[in-house]
Amino acid sequence: MNSQLPAWFEFKWRNLIVSLKPLKMDKLDQNTIQSRLEKLEGWEYKDNAIHTSLEFENFKEAFSMMTRIAFEAELQQHHPDWTNVYNTLNISLSTHDAGGVTEKDFKLAHAIEKLIDA
Repeated sequence: MNSQLPAWFEFKWRNLIVSLKPLKMDKLDQNTIQSRLEKLEGWEYKDNAIHTSLEFENFKEAFSMMTRIAFEAELQQHHPDWTNVYNTLNISLSTHDAGGVTEKDFKLAHAIEKLIDA
């Protein structure tokens, strides 16, 4: 049984018909992206995404941070494109449905920064 809900659905609750639609995320323009990046140290915009590279003491520390980020990404239902080689983690954020960078990407980037600083 597939427990995922369709992108748009209705249900009846207490004799009300409730319609749920996902919020539309608009792609941000390059000026807005560059302005927002000023608040994120170590992040850059290229190839239609925002990117950062993080270096940790060892593989275990890098993988531990990936796990913490994964839990946050699941909560936000927004998942990074990333690679890990030994103690280095490369992260790219882009909203594929919008064809570029949106508020979702900056929300996750700020959450990642909080996790790193914790």
